[in-house]
Amino acid sequence: MEHNMILSASGWRKVFAISGDEQDVNPRISDDDKSISIAAAKVFYDYIKAKSGQETPVIAIGIDTRPTGGEIADAMIHFLTKTNAVLQYSGITSAPEIMAYARRLDGFIYISASHNPVGHNGIKFGTNDGGVLNGTENAALVKEFLALLKDDKKLADLVKDSYSGNADKVKNVYIEAAAAKRNSLKAYESFINQTITGTEDRAFAEKFFNNLKTYIEEAPTGVVCDFNGSSRAKCIDREFFNKNGIAFYSINDEKIVHEIIPETENLVHVAAEMERLQAQGYKDAVLGYMPDCDGDRGNIVYWDEKQKKAVILKAQEVFSLSVLAELTYSIWLNDNGPAAEKSDSFKPAVAVNCPTSMRIEEIAEKLGAKVFRAEVGEANVVNLAREKRAEGYTVRILGEGSNGGTITHPASVRDPLNTIFALIKLLLMRENGLYKIWCDKAGIKYKSDFTLSDVIASLPEYTTTGVSEPRAVLHVKNTNHAELKKSFQKVFEADWKKKKADLSKKYGIEAYEAVITNGTKETRNVTDYSTSGKGGLKILFKDKKDTPIAFIWMRGSGTEPVFRIMCDVKGNKPQMEKDLLAWETELIEKADK
Repeated sequence: MEHNMILSASGWRKVFAISGDEQDVNPRISDDDKSISIAAAKVFYDYIKAKSGQETPVIAIGIDTRPTGGEIADAMIHFLTKTNAVLQYSGITSAPEIMAYARRLDGFIYISASHNPVGHNGIKFGTNDGGVLNGTENAALVKEFLALLKDDKKLADLVKDSYSGNADKVKNVYIEAAAAKRNSLKAYESFINQTITGTEDRAFAEKFFNNLKTYIEEAPTGVVCDFNGSSRAKCIDREFFNKNGIAFYSINDEKIVHEIIPETENLVHVAAEMERLQAQGYKDAVLGYMPDCDGDRGNIVYWDEKQKKAVILKAQEVFSLSVLAELTYSIWLNDNGPAAEKSDSFKPAVAVNCPTSMRIEEIAEKLGAKVFRAEVGEANVVNLAREKRAEGYTVRILGEGSNGGTITHPASVRDPLNTIFALIKLLLMRENGLYKIWCDKAGIKYKSDFTLSDVIASLPEYTTTGVSEPRAVLHVKNTNHAELKKSFQKVFEADWKKKKADLSKKYGIEAYEAVITNGTKETRNVTDYSTSGKGGLKILFKDKKDTPIAFIWMRGSGTEPVFRIMCDVKGNKPQMEKDLLAWETELIEKADK
């Protein structure tokens, strides 16, 4: 059977809408796609049963709000009720919620295509470690999945058996769905308390949130959310903010009304709502977010008191603020947290993906922290952080700066609540707080009446290509990315010789270094670009002091049929960023011929 799926560790994705139109909101899927769903459930069941060692593994199943999610889940439920699995189907569930819930079970299947258009859908698998399967585990499932799809008779028999003689068991799964949803919400709220406070000490966490309420009474704080029909509308957000003294305002709770990806062009709606609320006297409406469909990502809007308007933060700025907040909180926690959790050999660190802006290195250096880089992909960054913790580092904050996704340990998935609360901690902890720590370490004059605008102004300045900009996406003919990068190396090295003098004169670029990332491994001073394979390739440009001042980066997407590129430049230098990205585009197009 043909499947047309992209089988990435970040998710198996395709257009499931029966028409094949990626913008179709029809909930129906084809019989072939039901077979694909059953095949996916089969290989995961076999995997989780062996992995857990349980004869009756307990598996959570959830969907985001895409129309086709229900039929995909139903096909899987029909198969899984013929096995020994115990199913916890929670219906519409956010990704962070199901991953927190699965920590108490054996594993999860989550049906979502994240930020892709509404007609797409997909499948994510995970165990009870709080994240998706890593690349090696995913590759093993992919192998079994493809083998099953090639065996038409075996697959047909599997589908036939799934839909025979188990109507009562299927009915019970749906009857028990409401209870499963309540349990998943309860597990998620308990877990989010731990990620925000950074400790399992309940007494400390209770004191922390009580202090937060006191701060909020002195400086009323409200949050605006454009749910855009996201799974987060069925999550804890509203109740959790209100419970902690934070006003909550929302729009588009029920329907997907615009594009799903939470980038600048779609954050205009929450910005407009913030400005409307401010004009009507709701002066506490100072932070806003818009999650994607699976609710694991949400970029930020804030109220700028000086400009008197809502300002949309770029993804790299969101991540930079989260890193600043959680690195300083990590320092604060080591000094002020529960005594049992303090460390005499405190080694703070950050794990990021390859195209995250170099401003993270500048922030980390001032705070005495290390930065480690992995290939693009949430699983890669999560696993890199785990490796570094095993080496003795405290990695509280990690993520992919290129999309603004913030992961706060012990979570293993992005979460907009953690992003918002990172900013809330930064703004509200005033007495010897996080911004004071930053100013002291960075040599910045501190003022007690600071605003978020002041914090943003204190960040190292960089000019970075936005991940959703049209110029950041190329369509290439050569699908062999190792071969394409080998060709790129030839044209780049030839062009470097021609342009070196001009680059030196115009931009102070004196040298370069090739860097590749594959999985959790970063390799420096690479002489054969093709060794990056499907991983990331970065050309790091340096000045006469051998200090990095810019980079260009490239990698084929693992979840979409595109080749992604970007440029990062130290300073407010839009023309330099534009020129370097245009040069990279030109070189790739030459290499692709």
